[in-house]
Amino acid sequence: MRRGCITVCEVQCDGCHRFLEYGERYLIIDDEKGNSQRFCGDCCMKRGYTSFGEGKGKEIVTFFSQD
Repeated sequence: MRRGCITVCEVQCDGCHRFLEYGERYLIIDDEKGNSQRFCGDCCMKRGYTSFGEGKGKEIVTFFSQD
């Protein structure tokens, strides 16, 4: 399961291991065993977890598929 989140406390990216700043968007991916991985926006783009769409006349980036 994918969950899009916003940083409100200290969170470290499991991809690049950098600490995310307050208010920064990140993605949590849970597997079937209950393990969670956290990825910053840059790592999500590199791994193909982001998609681009249009909303209210602007291009938007989302962690969820545009089906």
